Amino acid sequence: MKAICLYFQVHQPFRYRRYRFFDIGNDHYYYDDYANETILRKVAEHCYLPANKLMLELIKKHKGKFKVAFSITGTALEQFELYAPEVLESFQELAKTGQVEFLAETYSHSLVALKSKELFKEQVDKHSDAMKHYFGQRPTVFRNTEMVYSDEIGAAVADMGFKAVLTEGAKHVLGWKSPNFLYCNAINPRLKVLMRNFKLSDDIAFRFSNQAWSEYPLTTEKFVRWISADKKDEIINLFMDYETFGEHQSEESGIFRFMEHLPDTVFNQSAFRFATPSEIADDFQPVSAVNVPNTISWADEERDLTAWLGNEMQQEAFNKVYELKDRMAKISDEALNKDWSYLQVSDHFYYMSTKFFSDGEVHNYFNPYESPYEAFINYMNVFSDFKLRLNTFVPESELEVKLAVLNKALLEKDEKLKKYELEIAHLHARKKTSKTATKRKTASTGAKSKK
Repeated sequence: MKAICLYFQVHQPFRYRRYRFFDIGNDHYYYDDYANETILRKVAEHCYLPANKLMLELIKKHKGKFKVAFSITGTALEQFELYAPEVLESFQELAKTGQVEFLAETYSHSLVALKSKELFKEQVDKHSDAMKHYFGQRPTVFRNTEMVYSDEIGAAVADMGFKAVLTEGAKHVLGWKSPNFLYCNAINPRLKVLMRNFKLSDDIAFRFSNQAWSEYPLTTEKFVRWISADKKDEIINLFMDYETFGEHQSEESGIFRFMEHLPDTVFNQSAFRFATPSEIADDFQPVSAVNVPNTISWADEERDLTAWLGNEMQQEAFNKVYELKDRMAKISDEALNKDWSYLQVSDHFYYMSTKFFSDGEVHNYFNPYESPYEAFINYMNVFSDFKLRLNTFVPESELEVKLAVLNKALLEKDEKLKKYELEIAHLHARKKTSKTATKRKTASTGAKSKK
């Protein structure tokens, strides 16, 4: 039987505040708490809560026939706990149905797969542990950050024990082949490869409310006709951001009504069923290996890495961060490790993109900076302070050893000065209290003598 694989990505980064040059070495807190909470609450109210409510209703209504998959980044999970615990609870309610699969990815939504197999595995293991902790599932299917994939990355994913991976059905990779079949990794055929049907996915994710689109308005009947057009197709992979519902496409556009009626139309007017990625991997046989010698992603028209690494600013920032990986391996400090994790979030490099043309609107979505240059400068200021802190734990050179010793001495002196300042303030307060008490006593004695 043919299958529709419906998958959603859930991600929110920790955004940096405006971190100035003069903050370096003086202030080690980098985050814009107001923006992070405001955006998370907004998306929760417009998307996560109503969309999860709808998914739960569809699962109950169709009694095991409707299924869906998610991957939720570690940074999103942390923000749910901080700002919207009810969102986390709503995902846990979905998990309890047994009809929802949670996939693995990199914990901090990073591009670490391009730099280090060891760090890549560490982040994936950490994320898998989080999925088990929050949702009771240890993932068997992997989805890399931004669907970044190559033959080598796929082989690394197979070595971690995953049975399948999700990626983009890029035209320049597939050629005449269709994304509507199951494939396998070219190096390790044990890894099944599910390839996104970007046309059908983007019809919902990007074109749904575009009144200039020739197919507007999109109805479930029309959409199901499209997916049923080729009788040879076996699977339709619809992969998109969860923020499609209520954010990218507003509630007024009818996107929730579309989703509400889609399963009924699929069951009544097609030969398709809904299946999770792991079920696709188990129930279908790969038609061939897919060769991806050069890395692909699901971003922009090019489906490559230029959204994050397309200019010199992005490349410099990216390379600088991972130059620290060997030194960070020696660090056990919790705060430093958390900041290191957040430095790797791919959004920071995305904000530095200079692709202003056909993909400019996408790049500006929730971008806190007025220009890519401002994004770069802000990031490098944060990085500079982070590196100073790292140097106090693991100095990079003999000069930095001396600087670390001096910095430690200065910090100790600062602590002593603060202690002395508190003691002096306390003594002043006691002296003032004593003087006030003496004056009151003198005044009282004088009043008695007059009597």
